[in-house]
Amino acid sequence: MANPNAPFHPIVYVRGYAMSRAEIDATTADPFCGFNLGSTVYRAVPERGRPPRKFVFESPVIRLASDFGYQDVYEDGYDLLDPEWSDNDENVLGSRSIVVYRYYDEASSLLGSSKTPPIETFAQKLGELVLKVRELVCSNPKNGVTPDDFRCYLVAHSMGGLVCRAFLQNPALDPDGAARFVDKLFTYATPHNGIDVAGVNVPSWLGVSDLSNFNRARMAEYLALGAAFQRTERVDWLPAQRFPASRAFCMVGTNRLDYEAAMGLSRTFVGHGSDGLVRIENATLHAIAADGTPGEPCAKAFTYRSHSGVFGIVNSEEAYQNLTRFLFGDVRVDVHLDLDEIRVPKELEDADAKGKLGALYQIELLAAPRGKLWYLTRRTAEEDSVGCVSHAAFRRDPQQERTHYLSTVFLANRARVDKRRRSLACAVTLGLRTPDYEVERALWFDKHYEGGYLFRNALVIELTPPARDGAWTVKYAWQGAAVQVANRKVAAKELVDGRVEVVIPFDSKKAPGVRGALRFVVSAWNEGGIDA
Repeated sequence: MANPNAPFHPIVYVRGYAMSRAEIDATTADPFCGFNLGSTVYRAVPERGRPPRKFVFESPVIRLASDFGYQDVYEDGYDLLDPEWSDNDENVLGSRSIVVYRYYDEASSLLGSSKTPPIETFAQKLGELVLKVRELVCSNPKNGVTPDDFRCYLVAHSMGGLVCRAFLQNPALDPDGAARFVDKLFTYATPHNGIDVAGVNVPSWLGVSDLSNFNRARMAEYLALGAAFQRTERVDWLPAQRFPASRAFCMVGTNRLDYEAAMGLSRTFVGHGSDGLVRIENATLHAIAADGTPGEPCAKAFTYRSHSGVFGIVNSEEAYQNLTRFLFGDVRVDVHLDLDEIRVPKELEDADAKGKLGALYQIELLAAPRGKLWYLTRRTAEEDSVGCVSHAAFRRDPQQERTHYLSTVFLANRARVDKRRRSLACAVTLGLRTPDYEVERALWFDKHYEGGYLFRNALVIELTPPARDGAWTVKYAWQGAAVQVANRKVAAKELVDGRVEVVIPFDSKKAPGVRGALRFVVSAWNEGGIDA
């Protein structure tokens, strides 16, 4: 029997790292541990001389309540999950509950012993919390959920994602098997591969304020990744036998400038290509098989937000939309770039043939759903969030370097502008920046214009899921005048597991230039999609 409330399961929020005693005490004094914080920012308006319009994001807690009917677990000033309070036989939870995992309470001078337990303790007690939520949800007859069918979501910020991973990945920290009840994992700005400062990983001996939790050797211990770490020196691995990569999502921040921690010293020493604390390259996850074979990357999206603060990633509209579409959406679209040919300037063809040419191609991608004023994912060169292809690597092994996974977009039937239209649509802007060509490591300046593109165009793709036993209908149109195509239909190739593949070719038709295709792997999400 399937859970009748799907996809609306309880959400367990796991907050991030608190360094100082004051930060820990402030965390425990907040009922929602920061998940209730919103933001007010400015948005430009078209009329000249008119002041910018305020844009208010109320907070994830309020939006989940107003948009989806979620509720907190506080009643009459008490936490229903508190052991002293939950002994009440009438104490039950609804399926649409927001539960805050208050793991810092024990470390607080206000509510605990002022001694911070190790991260292994946090992970083990997370499993205990999941089982307690299961007990209270299943004891509520209004939910109609049996203990075997119970599921919940883990939503985590920063180090909270590592607490979740330790619980999910390390069998020793989940003796009662609570991990099997976790349906999805969503992380905001989690340092999945540790934290690097000035190019150096946080040392394991730095036990002050538990900073060693971000050292890769220490992480390999509590994440049970010893063998994988020894082979790869990385810990951003999600064991397939413990948790499926398809059920995990990594939200990556790319704006370091708005991160004010340590009076700006953090963003300075962590450097470019980060959210001010976590480097972009360290903020995603990859599957790994039991035999150590690397698998597919977990879903990911990028937003120009900092690690935390007023302009932080958790209290942003972009991250909220990715969160809710991942949890409750109807269609999943994985976006890949396939490169078939890279053409260099004619003056450099000889140097290229002799293996003396060097270049780094930067791949930009922006994707926005129809009718919205924000991006679901945003990767640009100026924000250090691009995908990269080495010219030498592509020439050496074009098949190995052909395919690049760029991002995942989840689309929601409820968010359609026109409810009479069954289709879901988004605009995708693809750009490949003209590189800084080098001949024998010397820059080639002739005919180079900074900021130029080998290819750049916007694509509108419209997807109509099958009506019961039908087929997907896909239309697309390039928006650029040079290659504009209106409402061209494209066949969707059926893949395994009910997925379909849509390939849309492009060609700059010049030198320097590029030829390839955007490849969309599309699947119904959450119990079969919008017609289920």
